Amino acid sequence: MAVTTGKRSGYRLLSFVEGNGLVLLLVVAVVLARLLPHPANIAPVGALALFSGAYLRRRFYLVPMAALLASDWMLGFYHAGVMVAVYAGFLVSTFIGRGLLQGRDRGARIFGAVGAGALAFWLISNFGVWLFHHPKTLPGLAQCYVDAVPFLGRSLLGDAMYAALLFGGYKLARHAAASWTRATATPGR
Repeated sequence: MAVTTGKRSGYRLLSFVEGNGLVLLLVVAVVLARLLPHPANIAPVGALALFSGAYLRRRFYLVPMAALLASDWMLGFYHAGVMVAVYAGFLVSTFIGRGLLQGRDRGARIFGAVGAGALAFWLISNFGVWLFHHPKTLPGLAQCYVDAVPFLGRSLLGDAMYAALLFGGYKLARHAAASWTRATATPGR
């Protein structure tokens, strides 16, 4: 009886780690992390976008959007046009995670996806900033991107740090859950 109960618990833990329970937990964690004081652009949304693209099967693009929308609702919304550009930048990161990392999530690939995602977000979001807050000239566009260079560095740092936590933590959790499931299923333990 104890082996059966342990085995069921192990399978429940494994299904939580690989299923919607973990996704919901990640969304809540990202929302909370955005609400805590942090340096500009050092936030977990970009890493969650990559992670969602890499691991989630259905509607993977909704997870980072839900976390972003929930935290923006609590922090306060900003210029609608800029918001669209910011959300589009993170959506592109989700598709980068899907294209580069799904089934191939090794360290070098994750590092490359972090760089591609941060750069895509920076290009798209700052284009939105230029459209609504800078002169609509080529020098205005150039100045917008020059002004935003520090934010690219911070995005790279934040995305790399949170990607290490998300991808590494997920792999550790899957390994631990699978090991526990095997251990509880083994008779005589």
